[in-house]
Amino acid sequence: MADFFKVAALGEIPPGGRKLVEVDFLPVAIFNIDGEIFAVEDVCTHDGGPLVEGEAEGEEIVCPRHGARFNIKTGEALCMPAFEPIECYPVKIENNEIFVCVD
Repeated sequence: MADFFKVAALGEIPPGGRKLVEVDFLPVAIFNIDGEIFAVEDVCTHDGGPLVEGEAEGEEIVCPRHGARFNIKTGEALCMPAFEPIECYPVKIENNEIFVCVD
């Protein structure tokens, strides 16, 4: 059975907001896109840049190092220099708390 870890209260990440957390020793970026919560590994597949520090545009995050773009909802790499997707993690909300599974 997969383990979910509590990472934040829902109110900590308003729509358009984000938060960097550590889950089971992995850096995870939590994003609120129009009230929906998503979790991705906070590591650009191009050179390991911290995605949470990049510009978010709708469903996309832009790596601050070299401009690679990823879809936050699917992990898909959208432009060079990245071509590998980022890891997306399951999220569940219980009692206004956000839980993430990185198994």
